[in-house]
Amino acid sequence: MTEQQGDTDIQRLVLVTGPSGAGRSTAINVLEDLGFEAIDNLPLSLIPRLLDGPARPEPLALGLDVRNRDFSASNVIELIDRLTRRPDFAIEVLYLDSAPEVLVRRYNETRRRHPLSPDSSPNAGVEAEIDLLGPIRSRADVLVDTSELSPHDLKAELTRWFGGASAVRLSVSLHSFSYKRGVPRGLDLMFDCRFLANPHWEPALRPMDGRQQAVQDHVAADPRFAEFFARTRELVEFLLPAHMEEGKSHLSVGFGCTGGKHRSVTMVEKMALALADGGWPVSIRHRELERRMATLHGGSDAQPNGAADPDKVQAQ
Repeated sequence: MTEQQGDTDIQRLVLVTGPSGAGRSTAINVLEDLGFEAIDNLPLSLIPRLLDGPARPEPLALGLDVRNRDFSASNVIELIDRLTRRPDFAIEVLYLDSAPEVLVRRYNETRRRHPLSPDSSPNAGVEAEIDLLGPIRSRADVLVDTSELSPHDLKAELTRWFGGASAVRLSVSLHSFSYKRGVPRGLDLMFDCRFLANPHWEPALRPMDGRQQAVQDHVAADPRFAEFFARTRELVEFLLPAHMEEGKSHLSVGFGCTGGKHRSVTMVEKMALALADGGWPVSIRHRELERRMATLHGGSDAQPNGAADPDKVQAQ
């Protein structure tokens, strides 16, 4: 929404830029989810025309991309200075950054061509783009390094900066995984579900996974399940406000079992619903199920950084 200053409506405007592969498109989508009117890849020469007229009722986010023909650091800085001088705009520059080696790895994983080096390896393009954007980076109001951030982490960080009232609550991501494939990086809490009844030993349930009701019913029938679930939920709900007081915007909780298909998935599904019912923003990720899906579709065994999360539960 617009801010008020006397009788003048002030348009909130966020300019979003950064090197290709650092998460600019993801950031635009997050801001749109937060209530911004989001426009990506608009030529710089058209922005003044877009901004003419009265302030919009919602904040505005504009994505600036080096692929535009009239893009240059000097043009962007001139635009920033011009809008900063206008009393009817409250402008912020959001810069998504990432380590050069991470950007190169992301391009190699997706096999896309870099816009500044379409006929060669992405290394040269990444270096050229970082140099080109250097003056804009120094003018950033909010700088977010996405080198170690998942899409969930990036959303939580941007919600903290731009979500207003919606950012009051800490966001939670729940992960299921197989211990045989190792523990996911970045977990804040981890729970072992291998003591619960294993649907793998039931021929009818073996091909299913923990998102299906029959599997959940089998796991929940274990006499130890109800108390384990209740105590785990109580612990997580106790810790969430404490982490908020420490300034954290995101908590990552893992549930592991032998194959990452039945028991851990069941716990994540049920815990996500319980926390969402309590008003917490929750996202879920089933690592082994995603790997199986990628294999079925001929993809890589590992999820590339920035891949979309197929399973989400959101609580407003």
